[in-house]
Amino acid sequence: MTTRQMHRRTLARLGLGGLTLIGSRAKATSAEESIQAPSLPHLGANALARAADRSYFADGHRGAALVAADVLITQTNLSDEGSARIRHLLEQNWAATELCKDFPVEDPVTDPCRVVGLTLAEGGSNLREVGHDVIFAMHAMHVFRTHPHLATPQRVEGVCRLLKSIKPWRDNPADPTVQPPPFSDARLASRFVLREALQAVPRFSGFGQGFAGHMLTFGQALIEMAATGGEEWAEACRTAFCKYVTVTRQGPAKTDRKIADHKPSVLRPNQPVYWKNRGERTLGLGHVFKYPAAYYELLEHAQDPDLQQDFEEQAWQIF
Repeated sequence: MTTRQMHRRTLARLGLGGLTLIGSRAKATSAEESIQAPSLPHLGANALARAADRSYFADGHRGAALVAADVLITQTNLSDEGSARIRHLLEQNWAATELCKDFPVEDPVTDPCRVVGLTLAEGGSNLREVGHDVIFAMHAMHVFRTHPHLATPQRVEGVCRLLKSIKPWRDNPADPTVQPPPFSDARLASRFVLREALQAVPRFSGFGQGFAGHMLTFGQALIEMAATGGEEWAEACRTAFCKYVTVTRQGPAKTDRKIADHKPSVLRPNQPVYWKNRGERTLGLGHVFKYPAAYYELLEHAQDPDLQQDFEEQAWQIF
């Protein structure tokens, strides 16, 4: 049975009986969320599920950023001061908007990551909008895996529609010399991604660092997917990732917009003062959370002090 056939069989349940549900009704909120405002992953899942009905690309970014912000706080052991500042910025910008409005209480879907993975695999080898189908899918899978009560039919179906909304972009054949390690080899794959991002920084000087930044997020999404039971879905996107590496190695296109470079800084996103110094309306589409969350995760996997030192010397240009 092909991946597409498996996907159709799985999603066919949506039309009549709905997605397969866990037998007993799960609580819509965790014990912590029952006495507090919804968590960042909760808000992020709401936004990712609703993005396809709005400005899918921008709102998908915001949903993923809410999830990434929570990951960043945890993985860097950010202080209470830094964590509070991040939450404040998100509350001021997105948390109270329609985008993050909650969904009805429903029984969660059985194996939602498989449903999302099958939808992602439908894109196959296509490079779609800088790999955001992969990036958004990984963030949704992260929430559904760590907060299974949030994997309700409406959220899962909304995420799948978001992935289908992502359009082809510079979808040209990959350079055959681009050969990343298996994504299941987190150490080698992370080193590959970090080196490609680092080499892209000077190449795109004067054009912003979105290409280097998305090398981090695209690559890290595939590595996390493979590490958490989704190796099949990550490897289904290998050709698309190789196409993106090819694009970044080619450097700026004539049509690429020029963007002023960041000013040098010793501050990094794992320091509370970095967030204290950010203005109230400086989140953009949320790359300020997604880029560093991917970066620190890749560093943890790579375990390469020399590569880390080389990257830190240039990191201010991305962050």
